[in-house]
Amino acid sequence: KKMDAQGRLPARFVSDRNPKLLKAVASLPCQECGKEGTQAAHANWSWSGKGMGMKAHDMYVAALCPECHYALDQGKDMQKWEREELWLRAWRKTIYELFERGLVDVRAKT
Repeated sequence: KKMDAQGRLPARFVSDRNPKLLKAVASLPCQECGKEGTQAAHANWSWSGKGMGMKAHDMYVAALCPECHYALDQGKDMQKWEREELWLRAWRKTIYELFERGLVDVRAKT
């Protein structure tokens, strides 16, 4: 599953889903406003593997409440760069929280 020079995954791997990861992300509070009851919000940019009718790879998910997720996806009150900044900020916090809470384990199995 090699990425290309721009860091994008090949299209055939983008449809892979990881239900355990999505459930762990959705268990976190919103990484934008702090509310409980979040969703795994996939990135909406081509660099994340998003394409016509295809969500980004699950490595590009942020914990967002329905209201923040809607604001991000609809973007009526934000410019494109603002939506991307919001998502990137929430994604960085999501990754941090997953590790801090022990929801992601990268240790080798013995």
